[in-house]
Amino acid sequence: MADWAGLCVATSLLVVLLTAAGYALYSGLLSDITVLTGSPPIKKITFVYKFKKGPYESCGELFKESRGIGPKLSRIGVYYDDPKKVPGPQCRSAVGSILSEGEDQADEELLRSYETSGFKVFSFPEVTHVVTASFPHRTFFSVLLGMRRVYPRLEDHIKARRLCAHPFLEIYREGLIQFMAPLARQGDFYVPEIRQAERRLLEREDFHSDSEGSGHFLCASSSGLRSITECHVETLTHTHKKVDKTTHGCETDRVRSTMKNRGVDWWSCLCEPE
Repeated sequence: MADWAGLCVATSLLVVLLTAAGYALYSGLLSDITVLTGSPPIKKITFVYKFKKGPYESCGELFKESRGIGPKLSRIGVYYDDPKKVPGPQCRSAVGSILSEGEDQADEELLRSYETSGFKVFSFPEVTHVVTASFPHRTFFSVLLGMRRVYPRLEDHIKARRLCAHPFLEIYREGLIQFMAPLARQGDFYVPEIRQAERRLLEREDFHSDSEGSGHFLCASSSGLRSITECHVETLTHTHKKVDKTTHGCETDRVRSTMKNRGVDWWSCLCEPE
């Protein structure tokens, strides 16, 4: 009798282990991950979002709220800070749903429903080059696996090629999580809440810099495939907020100069003077 009971327990444990292993495999535990530099997985989009400041792990409630209003819409999360460098309570994100893509028109009724619930509307442009990867989205565990497995690959890819890639987007649709970081027009991917905060911070920095007579060297890649070493120096002279441009092929984006102060290393392009 004791042998029979032990056999039942062992069989039950084996079934549980096999079920857990099967669930993990189905969720993407061993799925191939290919990081590419090339065309984006999305065109220009109009989306609704709520801005959040806090640990990225707590964004789930916003995803749930957004899905509750438009269950058939693709969901999107935009992450602006490196959680390895920036404390969780200070990490900034925008979470919501995609209303339209390309030339498609947004559903006005859905838009009103989102706005009634406190969501805001914003648009991202279509860019020519991004860093991108995809991961299966089959279970809740897929989301956790995707974050653990994909982001280190993206980081290695970006650092190895010395690319300017920021911010990071996650798009949930058609059974996939599409990860993407633009290599051009990065400033257009920053929602108004981010721009306003960075502008205020920059103004405070300008005030202190005026008295010190200091300069900064920063430029962001605008061609899509330009690396850090290809950027030329851009001198930002703070006297009366005058900008002395000596760059070639780089777009001026003074707001991004504060990114380094937020611990975002590979998301910004810091150029050395020639």
